[in-house]
Amino acid sequence: MPAAMAKIGSFLLEHPKAPLELSIMELAEQTGTSPATVTRFCRMLGYAGYVPFRVSIASDVGRSDARESWKADIGRAFGPDDAPADVLSTLVNAHTRSLQETAAIMDMALMNKIARRVAMSTHVDIYGIGGSAVMAKEMQSRLYRIGINAHHWSEVHAGLTSAAIQDSNCVAIGISNTGLTEETIQMLRQAGEAGALTVALSNNPASPLAEAADEAIITSVHEQFLQPDDLSAKHVQLLVLDLLYLLVAQINFAQTTQKLASSATAVAPHRRPVRSSRVGLAGRNGRQTVRSNADV
Repeated sequence: MPAAMAKIGSFLLEHPKAPLELSIMELAEQTGTSPATVTRFCRMLGYAGYVPFRVSIASDVGRSDARESWKADIGRAFGPDDAPADVLSTLVNAHTRSLQETAAIMDMALMNKIARRVAMSTHVDIYGIGGSAVMAKEMQSRLYRIGINAHHWSEVHAGLTSAAIQDSNCVAIGISNTGLTEETIQMLRQAGEAGALTVALSNNPASPLAEAADEAIITSVHEQFLQPDDLSAKHVQLLVLDLLYLLVAQINFAQTTQKLASSATAVAPHRRPVRSSRVGLAGRNGRQTVRSNADV
């Protein structure tokens, strides 16, 4: 390039986003050239002028930023152009592997210990923020249905208030996949200071949440799949919580069966009766479909 244009080219190689922030006059000043030289530079690259050149750079930057956002939030295991079948295959492999590895590292003696404490407790708190709040609510609902005085908290002020009134007959469970959620750590720590048995459910054994707890249940989710929007992390959490719920139900067998029967009777009038084990139904298009008991 001529010397003046080479100055512009060198400057843009060092500052590729400069045209998004600088007018043609400002770019000329920064490079010690003139607006006319900037225009000739743009035309040499195939653009009609500075404005189309800026638009092209904005498009390139937008695509680059979008892909970086995709990698950060969705992960590198999935591409925006992957075929649906490839996405499904990757998901199945990721979720299956996470579930199997979590089951393999499960400390059953610890799970039994925690289940017994929950079964005998006077008050169980379950803390979770964001996506973990869904897990906390689900666990609270299950335990409450079988007679456990359980509460879930996703708001830190209410959670701290509940944690402060616990004692040695209580259990507090903090759920955070990363183990870094400050509010969950604070609530669990407060419950521990009040005397409760504290339990962390996390993918990170060295996390502040795990370190703040008396006991830690560790799940296994591969780092390449561990993203904020990843559901395989939720699935392994559900596996652990489902196991804990079933162990508590076994320990309190008499109470569990009585409570479940009572709740089933209460909601029975709101459920449609099951006609048979397999029912043929005519769809809107006239074709026959089959529904099982689980569908009815």
